Amino acid sequence: MAPKADPQSLNAGNLADPAVQTSIDPLFHTLKVLPYSFLRPPRLRLKLPSLTLPSPMTVFGLVLLTYFMVVSGFVYDVIVEPPGIGSTQDPATGSVRPVVFLPGRVNGQYIIEGLSSGFMFVLGGIGIVLLDLALDKNRAKSVKVSYASAGISSIFIAYVMSMLFIRIKIPAYLR
Repeated sequence: MAPKADPQSLNAGNLADPAVQTSIDPLFHTLKVLPYSFLRPPRLRLKLPSLTLPSPMTVFGLVLLTYFMVVSGFVYDVIVEPPGIGSTQDPATGSVRPVVFLPGRVNGQYIIEGLSSGFMFVLGGIGIVLLDLALDKNRAKSVKVSYASAGISSIFIAYVMSMLFIRIKIPAYLR
């Protein structure tokens, strides 16, 4: 039995053969050749757009913004649509007090709670970046000390506030 021919190779052979491309129909020939006998395509001097890479600080800013949106629960806020801030009634006075943290629910949050927690995580990350900048040997000692102190204080504030947020959220946490 003879092997079957590949359909792609048959099509490629048909396109290369000039006898297959020509048609006997004079109307087809007129429509195909006549307009291009007096019409010429214009000579376009188009330049390809050149894409330049963004600066490192632009990339860092976009990554930091993306990190902030992820850790602050932006996707959760869009899907669930929680209120921006809660409220509770004071049992003694009967007045309504605003509540920023949704107590007792680890898997739920108000919008302000997510944004403030995300800000604390970003503050800690910026503190690590400042500590890295403090290690540069080409900087003056006073600048290195400033970067190091700002980095350490940023990390300390972020840690203390994040632990405070967790203790507000879960009252019996680490006690």
